[in-house]
Amino acid sequence: MIQQWEKNFRLVTARTDYLFRITTFGHLEHLYYGPILMDEDLKLSDSMIETLAHKHQVPIGSSVNYSKQDDTYSLDHLCLEWSGIGRGDYRNSPLELKLPDGTFANDFIVESFEIKKGMHLSNSLPTAYGGESDCETLVITMKEVSNNLRLDLIYTVFPMSDVITRRVILFNQGEESAWIRRAYSMSMDLPDRGYQLHTFDGGWIKETHHHINPVANGIHLNCSTTGGSSNRHNPGFLLSESGAGQDQGWVYGFNLIYSGNHAGVVERTAEDLLRVQIGIHDHCFEWELLPGEQFETPEAVLTFSKKGFNGASQQFHYFIQNHIIRGNWRTKERPVKVNSWEGFFFDFNQHQLLQLAKQAKELGVELFVLDDGWFGKRNDDKAGLGDYQVNSKKLPHGLAHLSNQLNQMGMQFGLWFEPEMVNEDSDLYRSHPEYAVKIPGKEPTLGRNQLVLDLCQKEVQDYIIREVSAILDQCNVTYVKWDMNRHMSECYSSVLKNQGEFYHRYMMGLYRVLGEIFWNRPDILLESCSSGGNRFDLGMLCYSQQIWASDDTDPIERLKIQQGLSYLYPQSTFGAHVSSAPHQQTLRDTPLSTRFNVAAFGVLGYELEFKHLSNVEKKEVKDQIAFYKRNRKLLQYGKFSRIDTGKENKFQWQVTKDDRSQAITGFYQTLSMAAESNDVLKVTGLDTNAIYQIKVRSQSLYIKRFGGLVKHLLPVKLKPEGLVLRTANKVYCMKEGTEEFEGTGECLRGGVSLNNQYLGTGYQDKLRLFGDFGSNLYVTTKMEE
Repeated sequence: MIQQWEKNFRLVTARTDYLFRITTFGHLEHLYYGPILMDEDLKLSDSMIETLAHKHQVPIGSSVNYSKQDDTYSLDHLCLEWSGIGRGDYRNSPLELKLPDGTFANDFIVESFEIKKGMHLSNSLPTAYGGESDCETLVITMKEVSNNLRLDLIYTVFPMSDVITRRVILFNQGEESAWIRRAYSMSMDLPDRGYQLHTFDGGWIKETHHHINPVANGIHLNCSTTGGSSNRHNPGFLLSESGAGQDQGWVYGFNLIYSGNHAGVVERTAEDLLRVQIGIHDHCFEWELLPGEQFETPEAVLTFSKKGFNGASQQFHYFIQNHIIRGNWRTKERPVKVNSWEGFFFDFNQHQLLQLAKQAKELGVELFVLDDGWFGKRNDDKAGLGDYQVNSKKLPHGLAHLSNQLNQMGMQFGLWFEPEMVNEDSDLYRSHPEYAVKIPGKEPTLGRNQLVLDLCQKEVQDYIIREVSAILDQCNVTYVKWDMNRHMSECYSSVLKNQGEFYHRYMMGLYRVLGEIFWNRPDILLESCSSGGNRFDLGMLCYSQQIWASDDTDPIERLKIQQGLSYLYPQSTFGAHVSSAPHQQTLRDTPLSTRFNVAAFGVLGYELEFKHLSNVEKKEVKDQIAFYKRNRKLLQYGKFSRIDTGKENKFQWQVTKDDRSQAITGFYQTLSMAAESNDVLKVTGLDTNAIYQIKVRSQSLYIKRFGGLVKHLLPVKLKPEGLVLRTANKVYCMKEGTEEFEGTGECLRGGVSLNNQYLGTGYQDKLRLFGDFGSNLYVTTKMEE
């Protein structure tokens, strides 16, 4: 996995090579990151190393030479693994220090290195995990040339995932403080190949939309300054060479195991070199590194694939499922749940909750989740946060009694918390106003009528740990939804002498709280949430097995949200619900079938009152849940692919079993077009010569879908909005046209022409009656020989 000879280092995974070397002057020169060059057991020759190196035989104008000994050695023109400030490299530096003498120039050169099996664990932050058989670690120790500062660059190689992680530890071995003003987790320089930058951006109810920009000269910044990883710009990003697609071309992926302010930097120089960096954002960041102390950066995650975006995504997915997700739910199939929020908001009582649970149980739901409103004076979002006393008007017998009632009907019990927040109208705030984040003497700014609790204070951490743990231990809670519904502002902590440490110390406090509560209760399934996907990151996934992808439950919006997430995270981490339509976020009216077909590519839940569904709709929901349970392992843990349809109004997703015996494909249409051309279903990743059968999942077709056409389709004349048809819609529906195909894996990879959509010229039972927002699921199964 890790080779070292002379001054060269080679990090090898199953399909990638990563090479760098120590230069004459002790810096680390990046040589190559891409497809594997030769067998892992073979060693590259010196001539091959030179072939890979970026050439610099003559001085370049306007350069600053590092040393009088070599006028061609300029740090500004080298491909580097790490760089300082003040010695001739004018690109963005990964490390900005104010040294004890008040100067900023820093220059770290290699002093020693160590290779060992397994991980080099962090003392303060979550990292990936792996045993001695899973990974290998290289620690390169660098020394600042004129100060008693040591820098450890830590590389961990995960061969089966095709992932390499990087992070940094800075040690102050001197007698005076140094001030850290920027400390990224990694820096790497690459020759340009016409790269495009892929970021996943948005806001509340429109998270992780995929955006593509050419990497032109200058600095491109993907960042958050909200105090969390944010819905504005996810920490993960991709670089693709020109012409890369879902299944071909060079793609690099970068992400960060961190939940706070982050910065991803891509800088292109006039010399066509790209500097790529990721780490903690330096916004309002200033850290005093006292003598004898060390500072650890979060762990950066790198992957490379020559098989396009799907290749890079699948490597990320494998890594997250095997080296990030923890607890007893790591590989377990997640239960189908019903959440009370969109059905009731704050207005509910115990009887209503148990009625919803009973109806859900009859339809096949396994987990009942009580969302916001169960504690304190929580009748709206203006009061109660921070308090953990049960609202006795809503739940007169308490949570334990509700939990027992649910367990007796065969339902698991889940509970919502928002422990990082406090309302001014709360017992906690009245008792401890000093627990809230606010600047003394200034009127605090509110978000959703709430303040942030100061997790820099150990007393606040202990309060949350104690109160949440007490609730969990008095009820049979098997699931927790952990929410955080506002960005941070006016950040100040009374326990900090230096407020430049606030954001990072808050995050370390949060990680301590989550670890104390949930690593000690591994049987609880934790779903983190922050106004939806406002904190969807690898740091949270070290504690929570899944994350609520968005408060937007409209499936057409979810197509963009979940597809964006899929580039970086596996579908087993997406909380995805079926809700009522028209949707509360968009007022869009979508078919019940499409709501399920999108949510099925995630961890399925329902968020509505079943009593408002007609009998035929309840039957459809029951069929949906039964289908999901039969195929749950494949839908949650199958190898996920995005398939390019070539049409702007079509999406196609696929999950495939590892043994290629089965696949499920989702085919989705946004707005329909007049006289739609034939659609083509491509099923990829199958055995080339094996014979497969494709069957569409049967789903309901409601008479109301035909509108005024019913006058022409039926033998008797009925009014479309008349009593007869209104009644019929409640008790009767047709089945959408069936489709069944057969072919080899190679044939299906090329694509199957699907049945016609409705073309405005008549009805026939094999037509696909998609219209706006239509969709189907197709099950592909290998036939026995």
